[in-house]
Amino acid sequence: MRQFSYTPKGVCSMQIRFELDESENVHNVQFVGGCPGNTVGVATLAEGQNARLLIAKLKGIDCRGRGTSCPDQLAKALAQALETK
Repeated sequence: MRQFSYTPKGVCSMQIRFELDESENVHNVQFVGGCPGNTVGVATLAEGQNARLLIAKLKGIDCRGRGTSCPDQLAKALAQALETK
């Protein structure tokens, strides 16, 4: 498994950490900061899911008119991780 760390922009979370396995499945998502109910929920739902599928589902979700959200930032983090493959 490969480990990744991403610094989100425009949200309360300060860092997103996660792992990708060889099949591009997501594991051990951790948000540092942010709304615990939201970030723990997103992390739990993301566990074991395919990164590309998660990107399609989470990309563009908005939080309070910010133009982004913690789920959207996770999608950006996953996309960046897949590019480094």
